[in-house]
Amino acid sequence: MRTVLVLMDTLNRRYLKTYDENAVGITPNIDRFSRDCVIYDSHYIGSAPCMPARRDIFTGRMQFLERGWGGIEPFDITLPQVLRENGVYTHITTDHTHYFEIGGENYCDLFNTWDYHRGQEFDAWVSSVRQPWVDPEGYGRKSPQYLLNRSRFLTEEEFPTPKTFRSACDWAEDNRGCDDFFLMVESFYPHEPFDCPEEYLRMYHDTYEGREFNWSSYAPVTEPPDAVAHLEKCYLATLTMTDRWFGRFIDSLKKNGLYEDTLIILTTDHGHMLGEHGFTGKNFMHAYNEMAHIPLMMKRPGKENRGKRVTQLTQNIDLMPTILEHHNCRIPERVKGISLVKTMDGRAEAREQVIYGWFGRAVNVCDGKYVYFRAPKSLENQPLHQYCGIPSTVWRYFGEEYAEEIEMGRYLSYTRYPVYKIPIKKPEDYSGDIAFVSESQLFDQEEDYYQMHPLKDEKLEMIMCKKLVRGMKEAEAPQEQYIRLGVDSL
Repeated sequence: MRTVLVLMDTLNRRYLKTYDENAVGITPNIDRFSRDCVIYDSHYIGSAPCMPARRDIFTGRMQFLERGWGGIEPFDITLPQVLRENGVYTHITTDHTHYFEIGGENYCDLFNTWDYHRGQEFDAWVSSVRQPWVDPEGYGRKSPQYLLNRSRFLTEEEFPTPKTFRSACDWAEDNRGCDDFFLMVESFYPHEPFDCPEEYLRMYHDTYEGREFNWSSYAPVTEPPDAVAHLEKCYLATLTMTDRWFGRFIDSLKKNGLYEDTLIILTTDHGHMLGEHGFTGKNFMHAYNEMAHIPLMMKRPGKENRGKRVTQLTQNIDLMPTILEHHNCRIPERVKGISLVKTMDGRAEAREQVIYGWFGRAVNVCDGKYVYFRAPKSLENQPLHQYCGIPSTVWRYFGEEYAEEIEMGRYLSYTRYPVYKIPIKKPEDYSGDIAFVSESQLFDQEEDYYQMHPLKDEKLEMIMCKKLVRGMKEAEAPQEQYIRLGVDSL
């Protein structure tokens, strides 16, 4: 048995013709691949953003109700671990820089082997005491470190994502004829900064001549409309470059006899706002469909079920049990995901709801027809704690300022491993000010997909609240989350 998982960071569903025939994204290789796949039409994130989403994938559980950004915990039972215990060789090739920063511990070390291609975002790679000049007039985020790294990308082939896919092609060639492996190919693109050779931007007829803007502000839109339109085209250009190299990888699998009889999965961790609802970026606003409703395409061995579309609710926590079942491995009891093989074959009951979100912000529920964003009951956003064995988060360790208040105990119901219980009081520990998620919102998914017209229906809101609580109980959420959201009496 063979499995290939391709994870493209920030792959926006709305730009793919697989999901919308009028989509503007130029992605001929994803389009071609999708015709061999089962397409999941109701696939959602679990935990977001980057590292929480990956822990979901690696453990088959949602982490956002118990902690935010962090690494693999000592008590986690992981997909690569179970596969290796069952004799399956595992390899990851990636340019995702967060794996190699504080807060991204232990993910790649789970594999037999790993390969990393440097230079994305804030990757501390190119060293220079003399820092590059950063245009203060430009829009959006800036990084002197990225400008240093960017100086090494003189040709398209030298960008980190092309290097990642090229290394995957080489791996396929080196392992031609082999079986019993799990290959994870993880592309940081089309994540920001949306940066690629000019030829891809020309494909979208970009004529913008204003201030630099290829990195989202993570804030309400204040830039002029032409700048926001340019940002979107920068994203699309980066997507098209990524698609080109994905196509080369698929061709390599075919050339080396590793395509037809291999389970191949393409998905993402989350989407990205590019002006919709008046925002660019992610994390701080409600989990609108632009970010939460994500693509999933799965090619099964042979030609079985090609072209089939699955409408029942699925999430990225379902990937672990799917891959384990494909490799005839026992699925650990603590896994909360549902095998998509069972879903496809009609052996699994359809979910009544999925829940998803960011740590410490709104908790969201979708039942297929309605979407409900449940806001914290007050701006104090309490009670709230992080539960972890390794007290790290993005780029730092946290909790020292609360040293006298930190406790340790067996607080997580699914493990006897003692964990830290760290009080969370600062907005930066839950993705910033919760003002943008301070109001609960209810939408009709069928009538108002882009979530422009919130409903006012107390009876329906109560129904969705009960579904939210049911989903939280299934996920084994800490009791304080019910109190924080004001649903503890349901």
